[in-house]
Amino acid sequence: MNIDFINNIGLTHYLVLASIVFVMGMAGVLLRRNVIVLLMSIELMLNSVNLTFIAFSKYMGHLEGHIMVFFVMTIAAAEAAVGLALAVSIFKRFNEVNIRFFEHLKG
Repeated sequence: MNIDFINNIGLTHYLVLASIVFVMGMAGVLLRRNVIVLLMSIELMLNSVNLTFIAFSKYMGHLEGHIMVFFVMTIAAAEAAVGLALAVSIFKRFNEVNIRFFEHLKG
């Protein structure tokens, strides 16, 4: 198996891939009404940011990008835990996880 193409992957390739994944996540957030799909779309956006951090970290030779990825992963885990708890709570009350139930919330 020829793996020479891995050495030819540049920073631009990673950034293009990260931007495509980010746009897919943003489209999911803007177009979908299901809370679960919304959370998955946010995860896609956070993972595209992680890919960008790792790509810059690799090409600049610093470790700060790796550290930032750990922070982003921590935020993503907390977001998933809170978001899924809210989704389960909404499902128990309305038997559906549609985002339009949040429209009439009062603070």
